[in-house]
Amino acid sequence: MSRLQHFGWFLARGFGPQGWGNPALEWEWEWDWTRPDLYQQSARELERAGFDLLLIEDAPSLGSPETIDTRVRHAFGGPKHDPLLLAPYLFAATERLGVISTVNPAASLPYTAARQFATLQHLSGSRLGLNVVTDTGSARHFSDAPQLGHDEAYDRAEEWLGGLRALWRSWGDGALVADRGTGVYADGEHLEHVRHRGEYFAFDGPLNALPFPVGDPVIASPGGSGRGLGFAGANSDIQLALAPLTERSVKEYRAKIHEVALAAGREPSDITIAFAIQPTIVSSAEEADRIVAASADPDEETLRTIARRQSSDLETDLTSLDLDAPLGEGFFGQHVSQGSIRRLVGDRDIATATLRAHLTALARLGRISDRTGFVGTAAEFADLIEELGEWGNDGILLWGDLHPVTVHRVLDDLVPILRRRGILRRELDSGGLRANLRSF
Repeated sequence: MSRLQHFGWFLARGFGPQGWGNPALEWEWEWDWTRPDLYQQSARELERAGFDLLLIEDAPSLGSPETIDTRVRHAFGGPKHDPLLLAPYLFAATERLGVISTVNPAASLPYTAARQFATLQHLSGSRLGLNVVTDTGSARHFSDAPQLGHDEAYDRAEEWLGGLRALWRSWGDGALVADRGTGVYADGEHLEHVRHRGEYFAFDGPLNALPFPVGDPVIASPGGSGRGLGFAGANSDIQLALAPLTERSVKEYRAKIHEVALAAGREPSDITIAFAIQPTIVSSAEEADRIVAASADPDEETLRTIARRQSSDLETDLTSLDLDAPLGEGFFGQHVSQGSIRRLVGDRDIATATLRAHLTALARLGRISDRTGFVGTAAEFADLIEELGEWGNDGILLWGDLHPVTVHRVLDDLVPILRRRGILRRELDSGGLRANLRSF
């Protein structure tokens, strides 16, 4: 039986050169990625489609001095502008769509962050979300303190978020009076004089910003490690999920999130788990078969293109390596995330498998119809989403550039099918992002 699911768009490239490297999108459409128009047009289409949210990835750093060229040469890792400053333009162009900007606790002090986010929550009508990430590689841009380890970065994020919430709640009940008859606007006796002295931050309150009318900004988080899942269970309203879309994998992942939520004194329903998917929607099954068949034996240029993208993600230059030689144990430096390495290597032996084998595996595509990949028709993709719903899934994040052409290619045929099947909502709630997430 079909059930409603939440839908969002994950802008994986961030506030950067949308469409760069894609001949169908680049400059022929005359969109300027540094201007808000491109994003506003796309956001309107997402809202019309009934999407709950747009989540914007970010990486404030271009990486280490030794790897910067691999990051910027093909615009995979930068440049990127600050997504938090794009959010007001998207709010102005829409009425109900939620906008989630990626933020790093290392980059802004709690008091400043709490005040900025409070301002945007008011200006947007409670449609702001924060994707809290714990990347430590950019730490050198913000202070000369030693770089934190993986778990310590989550400890800092937890302290930072707790500080924000304390400041947001520093206006207690009765603090805001706004009585025209007496001329009293606020009662200072009801303000909480927050004094925080923690391991990573020290600040005083109360916050010089108004309390929220209908709740805090929505908190999202990625992360599949034990510590990352623990952070999500205790703090997040949305969990960005990356896992094989098999019944067993989906149910096991959801069970982990629900377990840590319960351990933190929350309910499983407090967290919307959204699996990120990047489908290739085509007009016919025959076209999908042709695309998949063509990907089985990728040419050298295709492999080099994938190597360029992977070089950016891994902050390691793969493009100059022999395709037919193995990478070998210990090839990647300590600065490279284990998740990025796993995405490249998969279940192959890094000591013996060649770089060609890794890149070829990434190049090969699969059909939605037989669950080997994500190439297929809109109806076939709707079948997959419907199946996820039968397994209890909460939501889907479609992954790609935020370009009007990309948005239309994915949604034009898909949205009517999803609505007819009762999977995609027809209207968003007027109460803000949190209200939309809790409406079913």
